[in-house]
Amino acid sequence: MYLETINNKEMLQPELKLRRDKIRALMAQRDIDAALITCNVNLIYTYGRVVSGYLYLPLNAPAHLFIKRPNNIEGEHIHPIRKPEQLPDLLKECGLPIPAKLMLEGDELPFTEHNRLAACFPETEVVSCGTALIRQARSVKTAIELEMFRRSEIAHAKAYDQIPSVYRPGMTDRELCIEIERLMRLEGCLGIFRVFGQSMEIFMGSLLSGDNAAAPSPYDFALGGEGMDPSLPGSVNGAPLQEGQSVMVDMGGNFYGYMGDMSRVFSIGKLPENAYAAHQTCLEIQEAVAAMAKPGTVCEDLYNTAIDIVTKAGFADYFMGVGQKAKFIGHGIGLEINEMPVLAPRMRQELEPGMVFALEPKIVLPNVGPVGIENSWAVTSDGLDKLTLCKEEIIEL
Repeated sequence: MYLETINNKEMLQPELKLRRDKIRALMAQRDIDAALITCNVNLIYTYGRVVSGYLYLPLNAPAHLFIKRPNNIEGEHIHPIRKPEQLPDLLKECGLPIPAKLMLEGDELPFTEHNRLAACFPETEVVSCGTALIRQARSVKTAIELEMFRRSEIAHAKAYDQIPSVYRPGMTDRELCIEIERLMRLEGCLGIFRVFGQSMEIFMGSLLSGDNAAAPSPYDFALGGEGMDPSLPGSVNGAPLQEGQSVMVDMGGNFYGYMGDMSRVFSIGKLPENAYAAHQTCLEIQEAVAAMAKPGTVCEDLYNTAIDIVTKAGFADYFMGVGQKAKFIGHGIGLEINEMPVLAPRMRQELEPGMVFALEPKIVLPNVGPVGIENSWAVTSDGLDKLTLCKEEIIEL
């Protein structure tokens, strides 16, 4: 359904209008007359692709695209532009009034760009709530977006199923990671992995084995990893894969622009018995949270359920890290890997049908490595639908 839609402009327009209208409904609640959208992720959401330019979204009129690059896009409500200072005159030429209240993407635009855009409308009240408001709209997916996730995760699982075939004894974690990245790309993964936040960075995901999984990270990830260089401190560090170590593969499934999330655990030979017990605890957390989650469930309550289970099982000291722990068990996914909702303490947001999130209970055992599970889930009218379907037990390489 989605592939056919994105390849057919006439079919795509109703989907884009639906997304824009979700934003408009939130704008109306704040008496915002128009939004000026220019960041890549939000342009994908509202226009269907990345361009260099500005999508002008009036509250009560069709959207207009003012485009700098590429120069081969034409159509109704599409206008060439060289600089933002032209916007007021172009709006007048289109028969659109200058907005009394204009919304910008305040949490994403560089300071100078934000001020430049605001200065183009000296008589307008400019508000900077665009990032939070659009992220709120994006947190509940449309039917086409959900179909996109389902098709993506089929390809994601197909790549993961092939992981044992590319392992060779004597490999380093980096060498295995490269082979898995190749599998992902061959199945259609786009490679780029979008993350929200100026100081958040990641490549295609991570592979963590042994004690590298306990290396603290500057990023707000569940687990870190030392990385190959201080300029990108995450994932593999080049260490040899050794007998008795676990290997957690956490590659992002970006096949159609949306970030699916799935982790699976492999082992080099047999692991100690407590590793299998810890992994089973994570599966039990997943089962309990999935059974509890439905529209209206509070995110914090899901987090507390996980903490209760892992504490009773005796693995609380190793849950979501060792020395530095992640204070969440799940996060929304979409055009970025870290969207709303977040399953964490003090997060009183309630689940809604159409939300999609990754649930990732993980335990790091010293001298062994990480165990646990991560799957992507869609919130339905009465519960959850698992999107990532492949083996969940620890697979020996």
